[in-house]
Amino acid sequence: MIDPEGNQLGILPLHQALAAASEFNLDLVEISPNASPPVCKIMDFGRYKYEETKKKQEAKKKQAVVQLKEIKVRPKTGENDLLTKTGHIKKFIAKKNKVKVTCVFRGREITLSALGKDVLTQIATETADVAVVEQAPKFEGRAMFMILAPK
Repeated sequence: MIDPEGNQLGILPLHQALAAASEFNLDLVEISPNASPPVCKIMDFGRYKYEETKKKQEAKKKQAVVQLKEIKVRPKTGENDLLTKTGHIKKFIAKKNKVKVTCVFRGREITLSALGKDVLTQIATETADVAVVEQAPKFEGRAMFMILAPK
């Protein structure tokens, strides 16, 4: 058993431990039940739970949430439209988000897979100063996609 200051009181029977806890006007909390003998500590359990939730909230604040944004292009997307889309990609990357660039093929455009891959590599080279290709262009159904991540 451990008292509120952290000093060991030794091995005590349950009724003595509870009496010692009530003497301090605190709770008797079992710290490690699997130990032999089990370890108990006299503490304010409500305050302990409050501090635990505060620690969890603080850890959650410092945690960075990365979102996956998606930009869709077509194999025949114009040059100026690509510049606009790369501008959007750079904004997303600046906010520390990942970007999934998808090249969608409709109907007979599926035969233009080389053109779609060229569009994706062009986007990758234009954003190379701020982003790195996390996943190379790959086919999935009627779409080819790649994932860009912040450097």
